[in-house]
Amino acid sequence: MTSDDLLRYHGDVAVRPGLVDFAVNVRGGRPPGWLRERLVGALERVGAYPSKADDERARVAVADRHGCAPDEVLILNGSAEGFVLLANLRPRVAKVVHPQFTEPEVALRDAGVPVERVLLDQADGFRLHPEKVGKADLVVIGNPTNPTSTLHPADRIREIARESTVVVDEAFMDAVPGEPESVVGAANTLVLRSLTKTWALPGLRAGYAVGHPDLLAALSRNRPQWPVGTLTLEAVVACCEAPAVAEAEVAAVDAQAHRRVLQGELGALVLGEPRAPFVLIEVADGERVRRELLERGIAVRRGDTFPGLGPNHLRIAVRSPQECGPLIAALRAVEVVR
Repeated sequence: MTSDDLLRYHGDVAVRPGLVDFAVNVRGGRPPGWLRERLVGALERVGAYPSKADDERARVAVADRHGCAPDEVLILNGSAEGFVLLANLRPRVAKVVHPQFTEPEVALRDAGVPVERVLLDQADGFRLHPEKVGKADLVVIGNPTNPTSTLHPADRIREIARESTVVVDEAFMDAVPGEPESVVGAANTLVLRSLTKTWALPGLRAGYAVGHPDLLAALSRNRPQWPVGTLTLEAVVACCEAPAVAEAEVAAVDAQAHRRVLQGELGALVLGEPRAPFVLIEVADGERVRRELLERGIAVRRGDTFPGLGPNHLRIAVRSPQECGPLIAALRAVEVVR
């Protein structure tokens, strides 16, 4: 693979029919029943164009969920659309803090924006140090970060935002109990949220941005008419209502408990202090391990496509202890875990 191919690689490529999936960080495999019912009900409205009232309803739902104003919300076709729209902010140079999800860098480079990488140190637990990031027109940070599972302190992100506009990919923040380090509402920040992971909606593309209205106006410059469809708008409303937020919190607490069990099995292989529903491990001869796991029906996420990591890094999605049984057995079989 070329360096560009590596940046464009995503974990779903590793998953084939019949494999046990530890490569993709989607909870549950499909949306819960109540959410499917809401989406089915919304089909009655797809015969009409989405209206401004539909968009307003979704923005109000997000605003109520986060304690902000509706004009501080922009509904998106997943956070991936938000990454593509970043070029509308016209940064002269952007800094991307790695290792992290590669799509923001891909989108910026495709738009001709010069990108500088800031590599966090594995030996330091992938901690974020504002003085090492420095100043730029735009700084992109994942929190908690994919694939390291690191949760950066909000105060450090706010410190960077004193001198730079900071884009924070919080796609996994709702999987952290209490969301203690979210910077939604912080000055000079643009927070991107996704419904993909917690609500198993990768095929729908649903998310939103929260930031100052002027920043959102610049971000959404030249968007087409009716940019977000009826089903996405309904999904945003449904997943921001109080019962859904409460369900997500319960799921986050469960995932935290499951992660601790998995960490106990993996031991010293686990890097840093994981806080998201996945862990990053380092093994000897990672390509062999990944290949032998595939032969045993287990898919994990390769790590060498993330800047700053190499072929011995593997990302593993957190599942229940029962679901993790085949993974641990396979790792023992390939002599990675005793």
